[in-house]
Amino acid sequence: MMRNRLKDKKVLVTGASSGLGAELAWKLAEHGAVPLLAARSADRLEKLSYRLENELGATSYTYPVDLTDQEAVSSVMREIMDTHPVIDALINNAGIGSFKWIEDMDMEEAAYMLELNVHSLIRVTKQLLPHLQKQGSGHIVNVASQAGKIATPKSAVYAASKHAVLGFTNALRLEVQKKGIYVTAVNPGPVSTRFFDSADPEGNYVESVQRYMLEPGEVAEKVIKHLFTKKREINMPWWMETGSRLYSQFPDIMEKLLKSQFNRK
Repeated sequence: MMRNRLKDKKVLVTGASSGLGAELAWKLAEHGAVPLLAARSADRLEKLSYRLENELGATSYTYPVDLTDQEAVSSVMREIMDTHPVIDALINNAGIGSFKWIEDMDMEEAAYMLELNVHSLIRVTKQLLPHLQKQGSGHIVNVASQAGKIATPKSAVYAASKHAVLGFTNALRLEVQKKGIYVTAVNPGPVSTRFFDSADPEGNYVESVQRYMLEPGEVAEKVIKHLFTKKREINMPWWMETGSRLYSQFPDIMEKLLKSQFNRK
């Protein structure tokens, strides 16, 4: 049933060269969709595309691009839209994190995080939106984070970026709800990917939450399951989402109860 829904659908995935992005591309191809792969590493994209073709018999297209380069993004988005008259969905997955006390955060590093996590997501969406509106259908999926709901020490800038993604996603949903376009936010807890190579280079946070980490394949499968359905949010794991709901109602109590967990970074 899912394969019928996704068959031959063209889905643009940013940050597709590794981690969750690569898993999303793989799951899309498995279910008959055509992934359009965008990321900075041309080599990794080509290797992924080769594997999709040789192991799954799937067609995919690669678009190497630095998503923080405005001119490069504009150019590649024009190329994508010219090549593919119909683009059925966009999954904004590209992102980076750095877990540091704000007093130790380099402002260039903070600016880069905000540029990739927020500005590029908005830029890609804005450039594709007229295309989706013209065809009167589509699905925009923005990968945010549980950090966008509960901010913790040493993640001030990262949490700010994901708060921004959630705010943008919720407003966008209201703007396009009568235009045949679905908008979904994905809020996973920590996912076992190369994200933590830069976010947590010493490995302290990963070690403390290893048993709670989500596998990228299970997150990707959940996203694909709800593609082209009217799903507001995908929250994983369920107990972390329960915690975020309680936190929104009782922040002082939750901060006291979860103080040790909040300081695991």
